[in-house]
Amino acid sequence: MEPASLNEENTEFVKSTLDSFYEFIVSIPGSNHMLSYLKNAYQHDPFRIALELFLVFFAIKYMMSKKYKPHDNAVKLTDKEVDELVEEWQPEPLVPKLSNFDKFNMDTTPVIVGAQSAKPKVMGHTKPLFNLATTNYLNLLASEQICEKAINTLKNYGVGSCGPPGFYGTIDVHMDLERDIAQFLGTEQAIIYAQGFSTISSVIPAFAKRGDILVCDDGMSFAIQKGVQISRSIVHWYKHNDMNDLEHILEEIHQDDLIHKKRLTRRFIVSEGLSLNHGDIAPLDKLVTLKRKYKYRLILDESQSIGVLGSRGAGLTDYFDVPSADVDIIVGSMANALCSSGGFCAGSEEIVDHQRLSGLAYCFSASIPAMLAVSASEAIKTIRDQPNLLTELNERAKTFRQILSHKSLDPYIELFSGDLENPAPFFHICIKPSFLNDHLIYDETKVSRENQEYLLQDVVDECTAQGVLVTRAKYVYDQERVCPQSSIKISVTIGLTKKENEKAAGIVKSAIIKVFGKWRK
Repeated sequence: MEPASLNEENTEFVKSTLDSFYEFIVSIPGSNHMLSYLKNAYQHDPFRIALELFLVFFAIKYMMSKKYKPHDNAVKLTDKEVDELVEEWQPEPLVPKLSNFDKFNMDTTPVIVGAQSAKPKVMGHTKPLFNLATTNYLNLLASEQICEKAINTLKNYGVGSCGPPGFYGTIDVHMDLERDIAQFLGTEQAIIYAQGFSTISSVIPAFAKRGDILVCDDGMSFAIQKGVQISRSIVHWYKHNDMNDLEHILEEIHQDDLIHKKRLTRRFIVSEGLSLNHGDIAPLDKLVTLKRKYKYRLILDESQSIGVLGSRGAGLTDYFDVPSADVDIIVGSMANALCSSGGFCAGSEEIVDHQRLSGLAYCFSASIPAMLAVSASEAIKTIRDQPNLLTELNERAKTFRQILSHKSLDPYIELFSGDLENPAPFFHICIKPSFLNDHLIYDETKVSRENQEYLLQDVVDECTAQGVLVTRAKYVYDQERVCPQSSIKISVTIGLTKKENEKAAGIVKSAIIKVFGKWRK
């Protein structure tokens, strides 16, 4: 048979087959609509035809391929071999192994037996100790009125709310506390959080995001550092409470924006009112001036200053007589002078409302127990009604600083902040660098931090033996941006009488002279 005739037969066969298939499709009810859609959909889109044909063929191949099981090639073990492997397996420890220094810190941590107070009972001691390691500055823990209110609230509301504030965790006492804080600070509104530490570390990320600019004090506390880190913003650091350095950085950012024509972003200055790590006070008036000049918002952490600074105890705005509206965001803890728990953020209505949906610790944590909310409200009322408590506290702190500023201690220590006019109720006792340099041994170039901590702990132990409870300042060494110098932190309280306060200061002074005088001799 000729090739031409074969081609004609093949063509005729294919044509008849396609005709038969087309007649079959047409015979299906509704097929005319489907054919019309395919013609209109694909007539100007050959790429779509190719893609969908590829997907159809791929699906057919996948459906017809051999099924695969991940463990088909696994080695079969006998029961004996399985038992041997189980016996040999050693689990990884849940926590890292404690170093000698970690064990030292745990062994030297005092344990209070019974209620916290200005003269608590400490395990291992028969008599109560003068407590200089507490933030109970105004001795509100001993207030019978606050205790009675807390007990009555506990009976009426129970212990916990068992829910976040945004759902069913908010009750009337929470709203009363927010109103009391706003009135006390002179702001439009306030919002409360259940944990003091997580307040500032939630507020900063609620407003500052990736690409925004934060200009921060490099001496800020660990909680503020975490908030800055979580925000993932562009961070610039200025020297602690150095307004000249802050202005220099703000001017550099401004000039860089002009040169590169950068887009406008949210910008904040972040400062700590009363420094936890240094004991000094931020110059709020200068901060407000700079934030206005360069058009920044100001975030001020008042965790240490609320309840102790200013004529009313309302913090830095009260101390510098600056309107609270000049500070965009005021953040603080209720676990220090207010002797309660949790934290707060105060500001304009917009600032507060934004956090009710964007503050992570507000949205995803159970609200503060009702009895603690009432305790904080009563503490604010007590401070407002008894301003003499603040005057008394300032006098006690000044007396304590005067005794530890005696010239006999000059070779050994320095105080931060040692300014006699500083109203801060706490300060740090640090080892003088010259003392450390004079006591180097062997081939030391400097005294290690651990050896400094051992020396300070000897002072702490000597004070405890003489009836005064003090503590070394504790830090997360490997996570602090700039870890502060080793120190003993002294917290003054009006829970001790004037004579007891002077006696405690004398004991600390004698302990320093005794321990430092015979160190490395």
